[in-house]
Amino acid sequence: MFARGDEEKAAWVKLFHAREAALPHLVSAAAGAPRQVADLVNISSVAGRIARNGSAVYNATKHGVGAFSEALRQEVTTRHVRVSVIEPGVTETELAGHNRPEVLDQINKRFGDITRLQAEDIAETIGFVVTRPRHMIINEVMIRPTEQEG
Repeated sequence: MFARGDEEKAAWVKLFHAREAALPHLVSAAAGAPRQVADLVNISSVAGRIARNGSAVYNATKHGVGAFSEALRQEVTTRHVRVSVIEPGVTETELAGHNRPEVLDQINKRFGDITRLQAEDIAETIGFVVTRPRHMIINEVMIRPTEQEG
């Protein structure tokens, strides 16, 4: 259940460091760029909304990404920095290779042979989010493969 704990802690550290490194540049870009808006897009997971037995640490960290993104959005919104979060369902990535065999078995049982999302699907979604007019933001997008139940 906690096999991914160290990896998830490292992901949190990266999220906080990315915020610290990027925020001054985003605020500056929003103030001086032709579009007068800048975007920060965080990637979470459907697991941030739907808890599952055996995924407590992963669920908690992904839920945290959503809460972090919303709090940050509120912090920078008046400076025209838009903060969005994308929450993909099962996606074909190298993530599965980072798990123990028993966790891989659980993933394969849970999702079977459904057609998984591809990196291009997520990239296309991000492209849509960041090209909206200055006066609007898409705060959250949850996308799943059509056949994914939960």
